[in-house]
Amino acid sequence: MMEHSLVEQVSVQEKVVAFTFDDGPHPVYTHQVLEIFRRAGGHATFFMIGKEMEAYPDIAAEVHREGHEIANHTYTHPNLTELTLEEAEKELQQAERLIQEVTGSAARSFRPPYFGVNEDILALAAEQGYHSIGTVNGGARDWDNPGVEHILEHSRSVVKSGSVLIFHDGYGDRSQTVEAVRVLVEELTMQGYRLVTVSELMRLAK
Repeated sequence: MMEHSLVEQVSVQEKVVAFTFDDGPHPVYTHQVLEIFRRAGGHATFFMIGKEMEAYPDIAAEVHREGHEIANHTYTHPNLTELTLEEAEKELQQAERLIQEVTGSAARSFRPPYFGVNEDILALAAEQGYHSIGTVNGGARDWDNPGVEHILEHSRSVVKSGSVLIFHDGYGDRSQTVEAVRVLVEELTMQGYRLVTVSELMRLAK
């Protein structure tokens, strides 16, 4: 039995949900996502790739400045289970260094690319001080561009208080994702949900 696991859902007392965005920052889509959350008065968590942070440091800085959380999604986006533990640790540490340069503090959350984990990787992440984060709406598959309605249907059907939702703001055309997120953010805020970072969600766990 695995001692560590990916956090997908947290037991909470209030109506909160954590939107997360992988693979950025991106010069087009990250800005669009920021605008959605600016209007909604909520915050999200951005699992950034180190190499993309190097390419777009100003966008990473803007994400942080607006109160969102920047979390670790490795430096080059490999499947960590295909690396040695030393290589995996280096991936985390290179990304961590960049995050600290932008935020001035350590990242608290990590999401493995492709959800590629085993007990060794989960233990490594825990040793580095991270919560390893999964999602409840993997069926939305926004990374495949399955259509706005598909993304919405497979997110609406699983979301509840304490859920972690995954979307992508980097790598390829993310216009479907942005439109789905726009609709979902509007719906959930109308239903009384507060949009929080993963770290805030973890603090609210009862």
